[in-house]
Formats: sequence, structure tokens, C-alpha cells
Amino acid sequence: MYCGHEYTAANLRFALAVEPSNAASIEYQERVARLRTQDLPSLPSPLSLERRVNPFLRCDVPAVRAAAVAHAGRPLELDEEIFGALRSWKDQFR
Repeated sequence: MYCGHEYTAANLRFALAVEPSNAASIEYQERVARLRTQDLPSLPSPLSLERRVNPFLRCDVPAVRAAAVAHAGRPLELDEEIFGALRSWKDQFR
């Protein structure tokens, strides 16, 4: 995936807030940190990697669903509701 910005490190911080035990995200965060300390880009990234680390592409994963429900403080059933709760959380995430 080719993005027009270098937000990978910040996006991974959010991904790990949602899913702290995601080994792929932990490994990718370490890789991105090494790249950025060398002033190298973290992009592009393959869609296969994004599907393992990006919570917005993982709305069907039980850990992501549970985190979204816990953060929203209310039941969420549909993937669209999970996605919306994640988006709202990310909009306020620092």
C-alpha cells in the first residue's frame, strides 16, 4: 500500500493499544523504529502485512472486537459498528 504520509509509527501505537498482544504488530513496530532512526521510509507496505497489523482491517478478530466494545462502553455487533468505534477511538488517540 502506498500512503501519502509517514504515520506508520503512530498507527502502530494505536494498533497496539487495540491489540497489545499482536505479535505481528510488535515485530513491525520494531522494524519501523529501526527504519525511522535511519531516516528511511516505512512505506510502501504489502496488504498482507496490513491485514495482520491494521485494526481497521481486523474488525472480525475477537481481540479487536473486544477492545472496541470495551472502549465504546456498549455492545457492538456489526463489523461496521466495530469499525466506527475504532475510528472514533483513533480520532481521540494520542
